[in-house]
Amino acid sequence: MLLGLLGQFFSAHAHALQIQDDRGITVSFAQPPQRIVSLLPSLTESICALDQCQRLVGVDRYSNYPAAVRQLPVLGGGLDPNIEGIVALKPDVVVLATSSRASQRLASLGIKVVALEPKSHVDVQRVLHKLGLLLGVPDEAGAARLWRIIDASVSAAAQSLSPKARSARVYFEVNRGPYAAGESSFIGETLARLGVRNVVPASLGPFPRLNPEFVVRANPDVIMIGNRSMQSMVPYPGWSSMRAVREQRICVFGADEADVLVRPGPRMAEAARIMARCLEDKAR
Repeated sequence: MLLGLLGQFFSAHAHALQIQDDRGITVSFAQPPQRIVSLLPSLTESICALDQCQRLVGVDRYSNYPAAVRQLPVLGGGLDPNIEGIVALKPDVVVLATSSRASQRLASLGIKVVALEPKSHVDVQRVLHKLGLLLGVPDEAGAARLWRIIDASVSAAAQSLSPKARSARVYFEVNRGPYAAGESSFIGETLARLGVRNVVPASLGPFPRLNPEFVVRANPDVIMIGNRSMQSMVPYPGWSSMRAVREQRICVFGADEADVLVRPGPRMAEAARIMARCLEDKAR
């Protein structure tokens, strides 16, 4: 009987850490993973924001912040992961997006995978909490504290805006197409927190591809371009007729700022400050 009880005790503790990821799959760990590969920039940044950057042993090609991660092995991207390179690093876990093509292949090779993909402010808070659990970082010292700072900083950015800036109607382009940030995207949520109106309604989805004529008809007061492409300044047909274009009420963000703006993660407060500076400068 004693042996049976001991067996149950050790069995219960062999998988003391369980994380349900965004695929609905529960992944078990005997202890918090020490060797982590991240294949999504927002997850890379979140791990580092929780002061656990030292556990990262490899990242995807787009993970470039903080500077320390640029020294790590680069393992492709979510759509074209370097499976052999990942396996060679012997990670305890690979964290990636739910859309990544790597999950099943890595799992078949015996490597644990946790898929977490934040798409909204609530998602960011949730993913920070789950990463804190995975890393064994106490919530009050890690995710909960970090989220309070992010949330308060976004509110402070909103409070810094003048009434004129808060009355602006905004169009935010995330990529050439044009692909826009709609009201239901995390970028749209930040714009709403700032008190401005997004000209792309939630009914079109978080990141819809628009006909350029849609933007002309919407006639925004301020245009924000968060596109890293060198094509970002090439005008679309008809855009020269918009007052925002004629009066140069356009913010074209450089690559570093664009990274901050288009990643749902711990730098959302910085993203709100960048947007607020643009609005204060261009809304008139």
